[in-house]
Amino acid sequence: MFPARRLPGGCRAIRPHHLRHHSVPSASPNLAFVPACLPPHPAEVEEMQRFISNSKKLFVMTGAGISTESGIPDYRSEGVGLYARSDRRPIQHAEFVRSATARQRYWARNFVGWPQFSSHQPNTAHLVLRHWEKLGKLHWLVTQNVDALHTKAGSQRMTELHGCTHRVFCLTCGDQTSRSELQEHFEALNPGWKAEALGVAPDGDAFLTDEQVRNFQVPACRKCGGILKPDVTFFGDTVSREKVDFVHQRLAESDSMLVAGSSMQVARSSSHASFCFCTALSAAALGPVAEDSCLLADHHSHFSFSVIIVVGIWIHSCPVWASLQLHYQQCL
Repeated sequence: MFPARRLPGGCRAIRPHHLRHHSVPSASPNLAFVPACLPPHPAEVEEMQRFISNSKKLFVMTGAGISTESGIPDYRSEGVGLYARSDRRPIQHAEFVRSATARQRYWARNFVGWPQFSSHQPNTAHLVLRHWEKLGKLHWLVTQNVDALHTKAGSQRMTELHGCTHRVFCLTCGDQTSRSELQEHFEALNPGWKAEALGVAPDGDAFLTDEQVRNFQVPACRKCGGILKPDVTFFGDTVSREKVDFVHQRLAESDSMLVAGSSMQVARSSSHASFCFCTALSAAALGPVAEDSCLLADHHSHFSFSVIIVVGIWIHSCPVWASLQLHYQQCL
Protein backbone atom coordinates (compact mmCIF):
# COMPACT_ATOMS: atom_id res chain seq x y z
CA MET A 1 0.00 0.00 0.00
CA PHE A 2 2.87 2.33 0.80
CA PRO A 3 5.87 1.06 -1.18
CA ALA A 4 9.15 2.91 -1.00
CA ARG A 5 9.48 5.21 -4.00
CA ARG A 6 12.10 4.08 -6.52
CA LEU A 7 14.68 6.58 -7.69
CA PRO A 8 17.31 6.62 -10.43
CA GLY A 9 20.41 4.52 -9.89
CA GLY A 10 18.73 1.89 -7.75
CA CYS A 11 17.95 4.32 -4.91
CA ARG A 12 14.95 4.00 -2.62
CA ALA A 13 13.16 6.88 -0.94
CA ILE A 14 10.82 6.53 2.02
CA ARG A 15 8.56 9.54 2.23
CA PRO A 16 7.93 11.10 5.65
CA HIS A 17 4.13 10.90 5.35
CA HIS A 18 4.39 7.11 5.55
CA LEU A 19 5.41 7.31 9.19
CA ARG A 20 3.88 8.29 12.50
CA HIS A 21 4.67 8.25 16.21
CA HIS A 22 5.18 4.96 18.00
CA SER A 23 6.66 4.89 21.48
CA VAL A 24 9.83 2.90 22.08
CA PRO A 25 10.12 1.87 25.73
CA SER A 26 13.91 2.11 25.77
CA ALA A 27 14.05 5.61 24.30
CA SER A 28 11.24 7.65 25.94
CA PRO A 29 11.00 9.94 22.89
CA ASN A 30 10.13 13.62 23.18
CA LEU A 31 7.47 14.25 20.53
CA ALA A 32 7.12 18.02 20.92
CA PHE A 33 8.95 18.68 17.64
CA VAL A 34 7.98 15.54 15.73
CA PRO A 35 5.36 16.06 12.97
CA ALA A 36 2.32 13.78 12.93
CA CYS A 37 2.60 11.14 10.19
CA LEU A 38 1.12 7.84 9.06
CA PRO A 39 2.70 4.49 10.01
CA PRO A 40 5.22 2.73 7.77
CA HIS A 41 3.93 -0.12 5.66
CA PRO A 42 5.40 -3.55 6.56
CA ALA A 43 6.87 -3.74 3.06
CA GLU A 44 8.96 -0.66 3.81
CA VAL A 45 10.28 -2.19 7.00
CA GLU A 46 11.13 -5.40 5.14
CA GLU A 47 12.92 -3.48 2.40
CA MET A 48 14.96 -1.60 4.99
CA GLN A 49 15.80 -4.88 6.70
CA ARG A 50 17.04 -6.37 3.42
CA PHE A 51 19.00 -3.24 2.65
CA ILE A 52 20.78 -3.24 6.02
CA SER A 53 21.37 -7.01 5.97
CA ASN A 54 22.95 -6.82 2.51
CA SER A 55 25.18 -3.90 3.47
CA LYS A 56 28.74 -4.82 4.39
CA LYS A 57 30.23 -1.33 4.65
CA LEU A 58 27.34 1.04 5.34
CA PHE A 59 27.82 4.79 4.99
CA VAL A 60 25.24 6.81 6.95
CA MET A 61 24.44 10.51 6.73
CA THR A 62 22.13 12.05 9.33
CA GLY A 63 20.33 15.38 9.51
CA ALA A 64 18.22 17.36 11.96
CA GLY A 65 15.25 15.00 11.69
CA ILE A 66 17.11 12.29 13.56
CA SER A 67 17.28 14.44 16.70
CA THR A 68 13.67 15.64 16.90
CA GLU A 69 12.70 12.86 19.30
CA SER A 70 15.48 13.98 21.60
CA GLY A 71 13.55 17.24 21.94
CA ILE A 72 15.54 19.29 19.41
CA PRO A 73 13.49 20.94 16.63
CA ASP A 74 14.50 20.73 12.99
CA TYR A 75 14.13 23.45 10.38
CA ARG A 76 11.53 22.32 7.84
CA SER A 77 8.98 20.00 9.49
CA GLU A 78 5.43 21.14 8.90
CA GLY A 79 3.92 22.78 11.96
CA VAL A 80 6.83 22.14 14.33
CA GLY A 81 10.05 23.07 12.48
CA LEU A 82 11.78 26.42 12.99
CA TYR A 83 10.57 27.83 9.67
CA ALA A 84 6.97 26.87 10.50
CA ARG A 85 7.06 28.40 13.98
CA SER A 86 9.04 31.55 13.31
CA ASP A 87 10.43 33.88 10.65
CA ARG A 88 13.86 33.62 12.29
CA ARG A 89 16.76 32.25 10.26
CA PRO A 90 20.20 30.96 11.34
CA ILE A 91 22.95 33.55 11.64
CA GLN A 92 25.22 34.13 8.65
CA HIS A 93 28.97 33.70 9.06
CA ALA A 94 29.81 37.12 7.61
CA GLU A 95 27.34 38.85 9.94
CA PHE A 96 28.80 37.13 13.00
CA VAL A 97 32.37 38.10 12.08
CA ARG A 98 31.75 41.75 11.18
CA SER A 99 29.10 42.80 13.73
CA ALA A 100 29.63 43.05 17.49
CA THR A 101 25.88 43.56 17.84
CA ALA A 102 25.18 40.33 15.96
CA ARG A 103 27.64 38.46 18.19
CA GLN A 104 26.03 39.92 21.31
CA ARG A 105 22.60 38.80 20.11
CA TYR A 106 23.88 35.35 19.16
CA TRP A 107 25.68 34.68 22.44
CA ALA A 108 22.85 36.05 24.60
CA ARG A 109 20.38 33.72 22.90
CA ASN A 110 22.85 30.85 23.08
CA PHE A 111 23.55 31.51 26.77
CA VAL A 112 19.85 31.26 27.63
CA GLY A 113 19.28 28.17 25.50
CA TRP A 114 22.45 26.28 26.44
CA PRO A 115 21.33 24.58 29.70
CA GLN A 116 18.41 22.91 27.94
CA PHE A 117 20.19 22.25 24.63
CA SER A 118 23.23 20.66 26.26
CA SER A 119 21.03 18.37 28.36
CA HIS A 120 19.40 16.58 25.41
CA GLN A 121 20.18 12.87 25.19
CA PRO A 122 20.48 10.38 22.29
CA ASN A 123 17.35 8.56 21.17
CA THR A 124 16.79 5.13 19.65
CA ALA A 125 18.19 6.09 16.25
CA HIS A 126 21.50 7.33 17.68
CA LEU A 127 21.85 4.20 19.80
CA VAL A 128 21.07 1.84 16.92
CA LEU A 129 23.72 3.49 14.74
CA ARG A 130 26.23 3.20 17.58
CA HIS A 131 25.40 -0.50 17.91
CA TRP A 132 25.79 -1.08 14.17
CA GLU A 133 29.25 0.47 14.45
CA LYS A 134 30.18 -1.89 17.29
CA LEU A 135 28.98 -4.87 15.25
CA GLY A 136 31.04 -3.80 12.23
CA LYS A 137 28.05 -3.02 10.02
CA LEU A 138 28.50 0.76 9.90
CA HIS A 139 31.64 1.83 8.02
CA TRP A 140 31.30 5.58 8.58
CA LEU A 141 28.79 8.09 9.88
CA VAL A 142 28.57 11.71 8.71
CA THR A 143 26.20 14.04 10.52
CA GLN A 144 25.04 17.50 9.56
CA ASN A 145 23.98 18.04 13.17
CA VAL A 146 25.90 20.07 15.73
CA ASP A 147 24.15 18.69 18.83
CA ALA A 148 26.78 16.07 19.84
CA LEU A 149 24.09 13.39 20.28
CA HIS A 150 26.02 10.84 18.20
CA THR A 151 29.05 11.47 20.41
CA LYS A 152 26.92 11.06 23.54
CA ALA A 153 25.64 7.78 22.09
CA GLY A 154 29.22 6.55 21.79
CA SER A 155 29.77 6.73 18.01
CA GLN A 156 33.46 6.92 17.06
CA ARG A 157 33.62 6.26 13.32
CA MET A 158 32.06 9.63 12.67
CA THR A 159 32.58 13.05 11.10
CA GLU A 160 30.66 16.10 12.32
CA LEU A 161 30.41 17.82 8.95
CA HIS A 162 29.29 21.16 10.38
CA GLY A 163 31.16 21.00 13.68
CA CYS A 164 29.76 20.89 17.20
CA THR A 165 28.25 23.50 19.53
CA HIS A 166 30.01 21.93 22.52
CA ARG A 167 33.32 23.42 21.36
CA VAL A 168 34.35 27.09 21.06
CA PHE A 169 37.45 28.58 19.45
CA CYS A 170 39.09 31.95 18.91
CA LEU A 171 39.02 33.32 15.37
CA THR A 172 42.41 34.99 15.90
CA CYS A 173 44.67 32.56 17.77
CA GLY A 174 42.65 29.36 17.39
CA ASP A 175 42.59 28.60 21.12
CA GLN A 176 39.84 26.10 21.93
CA THR A 177 37.65 25.73 24.99
CA SER A 178 34.54 23.82 25.94
CA ARG A 179 31.14 25.46 25.66
CA SER A 180 30.37 24.53 29.27
CA GLU A 181 33.46 26.43 30.44
CA LEU A 182 32.38 29.46 28.41
CA GLN A 183 28.94 29.26 30.06
CA GLU A 184 30.63 29.80 33.43
CA HIS A 185 32.48 32.80 31.99
CA PHE A 186 29.18 34.24 30.72
CA GLU A 187 27.65 33.83 34.18
CA ALA A 188 30.58 35.63 35.81
CA LEU A 189 30.30 38.56 33.39
CA ASN A 190 26.50 38.81 33.65
CA PRO A 191 25.65 38.14 37.34
CA GLY A 192 22.33 39.99 37.36
CA TRP A 193 21.28 39.40 33.76
CA LYS A 194 18.18 37.28 33.18
CA ALA A 195 15.94 36.65 30.19
CA GLU A 196 13.00 34.37 29.56
CA ALA A 197 13.11 32.47 26.27
CA LEU A 198 10.25 32.96 23.83
CA GLY A 199 11.09 29.79 21.90
CA VAL A 200 13.96 27.52 20.88
CA ALA A 201 15.90 26.98 17.64
CA PRO A 202 17.54 23.79 16.25
CA ASP A 203 21.03 25.05 17.10
CA GLY A 204 20.11 25.66 20.74
CA ASP A 205 19.46 29.39 20.55
CA ALA A 206 16.58 30.81 22.57
CA PHE A 207 14.29 33.42 21.02
CA LEU A 208 14.91 36.79 22.72
CA THR A 209 13.96 40.37 21.94
CA ASP A 210 16.54 43.06 21.12
CA GLU A 211 15.66 44.74 24.42
CA GLN A 212 16.50 41.57 26.33
CA VAL A 213 19.99 41.22 24.84
CA ARG A 214 20.98 44.89 25.01
CA ASN A 215 23.02 44.70 28.23
CA PHE A 216 24.48 41.23 27.75
CA GLN A 217 28.28 41.13 28.06
CA VAL A 218 30.29 38.94 25.67
CA PRO A 219 33.79 37.78 26.69
CA ALA A 220 36.80 37.90 24.40
CA CYS A 221 39.46 35.21 24.06
CA ARG A 222 41.39 35.00 27.32
CA LYS A 223 44.67 34.46 25.48
CA CYS A 224 44.62 37.15 22.79
CA GLY A 225 41.39 39.14 23.14
CA GLY A 226 40.04 37.82 19.85
CA ILE A 227 36.49 36.91 18.82
CA LEU A 228 35.06 33.68 20.21
CA LYS A 229 32.97 31.55 17.88
CA PRO A 230 31.31 28.15 18.31
CA ASP A 231 33.07 25.40 16.39
CA VAL A 232 30.17 25.31 13.95
CA THR A 233 29.94 25.99 10.23
CA PHE A 234 27.50 28.89 9.97
CA PHE A 235 25.53 29.50 6.80
CA GLY A 236 27.77 31.19 4.26
CA ASP A 237 30.89 29.56 5.70
CA THR A 238 32.80 26.59 4.29
CA VAL A 239 34.13 23.32 5.62
CA SER A 240 37.84 22.60 5.30
CA ARG A 241 39.03 20.85 2.15
CA GLU A 242 40.70 18.21 4.31
CA LYS A 243 37.43 17.26 6.00
CA VAL A 244 35.53 17.11 2.72
CA ASP A 245 38.22 14.94 1.10
CA PHE A 246 38.25 12.64 4.12
CA VAL A 247 34.49 12.13 3.96
CA HIS A 248 34.60 11.51 0.20
CA GLN A 249 37.20 8.79 0.79
CA ARG A 250 35.02 7.07 3.41
CA LEU A 251 32.12 7.24 0.96
CA ALA A 252 34.21 5.66 -1.80
CA GLU A 253 35.11 2.78 0.53
CA SER A 254 31.45 1.98 1.25
CA ASP A 255 29.08 -0.42 -0.50
CA SER A 256 25.79 1.18 0.58
CA MET A 257 24.46 4.45 1.92
CA LEU A 258 21.60 5.42 4.23
CA VAL A 259 20.50 9.05 4.55
CA ALA A 260 18.29 9.61 7.59
CA GLY A 261 16.56 12.70 8.91
CA SER A 262 17.68 15.03 6.14
CA SER A 263 15.59 16.68 3.44
CA MET A 264 18.82 17.28 1.48
CA GLN A 265 17.50 20.77 0.73
CA VAL A 266 20.32 23.32 0.66
CA ALA A 267 20.22 26.53 -1.32
CA ARG A 268 22.53 26.50 -4.34
CA SER A 269 23.52 30.10 -3.61
CA SER A 270 24.92 29.10 -0.23
CA SER A 271 28.59 28.21 0.16
CA HIS A 272 27.55 25.99 3.04
CA ALA A 273 29.29 22.61 2.93
CA SER A 274 26.03 20.70 2.64
CA PHE A 275 25.54 21.79 -0.97
CA CYS A 276 28.94 20.50 -2.03
CA PHE A 277 28.54 17.24 -0.20
CA CYS A 278 24.95 16.71 -1.36
CA THR A 279 26.18 17.12 -4.91
CA ALA A 280 28.68 14.34 -4.28
CA LEU A 281 25.88 12.16 -2.93
CA SER A 282 23.96 12.85 -6.12
CA ALA A 283 26.87 11.60 -8.17
CA ALA A 284 27.17 8.53 -5.98
CA ALA A 285 23.49 7.78 -6.46
CA LEU A 286 23.64 8.08 -10.26
CA GLY A 287 21.01 10.80 -10.19
CA PRO A 288 19.02 13.08 -7.91
CA VAL A 289 18.24 11.55 -4.54
CA ALA A 290 14.87 13.27 -4.27
CA GLU A 291 12.56 15.28 -6.47
CA ASP A 292 12.69 18.27 -4.13
CA SER A 293 16.39 18.25 -3.43
CA CYS A 294 19.12 20.63 -4.54
CA LEU A 295 21.00 17.89 -6.34
CA LEU A 296 21.82 17.72 -10.00
CA ALA A 297 20.83 14.89 -12.31
CA ASP A 298 23.69 15.20 -14.78
CA HIS A 299 26.44 13.75 -12.61
CA HIS A 300 28.14 10.47 -13.51
CA SER A 301 29.12 8.12 -10.74
CA HIS A 302 32.48 6.51 -10.14
CA PHE A 303 31.00 4.80 -7.09
CA SER A 304 28.98 1.61 -7.17
CA PHE A 305 26.60 0.93 -4.31
CA SER A 306 22.95 0.88 -3.33
CA VAL A 307 21.32 3.82 -1.59
CA ILE A 308 18.25 4.34 0.56
CA ILE A 309 17.20 7.92 1.17
CA VAL A 310 14.81 8.63 4.02
CA VAL A 311 13.41 11.84 2.57
CA GLY A 312 12.56 14.64 4.94
CA ILE A 313 12.04 13.71 8.56
CA TRP A 314 12.75 10.19 9.71
CA ILE A 315 10.47 9.33 12.63
CA HIS A 316 12.76 6.91 14.41
CA SER A 317 10.40 6.02 17.25
CA CYS A 318 8.41 4.01 14.72
CA PRO A 319 9.05 0.24 14.71
CA VAL A 320 11.50 0.48 11.80
CA TRP A 321 14.61 1.19 13.92
CA ALA A 322 13.71 -1.41 16.53
CA SER A 323 12.88 -3.95 13.82
CA LEU A 324 16.16 -3.32 12.02
CA GLN A 325 18.07 -3.70 15.26
CA LEU A 326 16.39 -7.01 16.12
CA HIS A 327 16.63 -8.28 12.55
CA TYR A 328 20.34 -7.58 12.32
CA GLN A 329 21.06 -9.23 15.66
CA GLN A 330 19.22 -12.34 14.50
CA CYS A 331 21.36 -12.48 11.36
CA LEU A 332 24.65 -12.62 13.28
